[in-house]
Amino acid sequence: MSPAATTDGETVEERNAEACPVVEAVEQIGSEWRLIVLQDLTDGERRFNELKRSTGASSRTLSRVLDDLEDVGLVDRRVEDRPIATYYSLTEKGKALCPVFSELESWADEWVDIGRP
Repeated sequence: MSPAATTDGETVEERNAEACPVVEAVEQIGSEWRLIVLQDLTDGERRFNELKRSTGASSRTLSRVLDDLEDVGLVDRRVEDRPIATYYSLTEKGKALCPVFSELESWADEWVDIGRP
């Protein structure tokens, strides 16, 4: 067996290629603040200040996270002129994560011990 092969004959590169979509997905949604904002937006459109209050994020952090989520196509931004306000909502891609969040929450309820150091 060559050094780049796994025990089942599959190369490390082949095994890693299989994981690539999962890795890419986690990179898009994987930061703590991104998950908090995405979860908050599952309840519907929110103004920036509503998100700031409900998430506890600083303005700078929230702005960066929303920009990142918009860049990867998970969040839409809508600006109103009167009164001046910016609204954020999940895109179809973002809404498609709702069942994933539900499953992850169920898994965490069973397997993650929050009180553990």
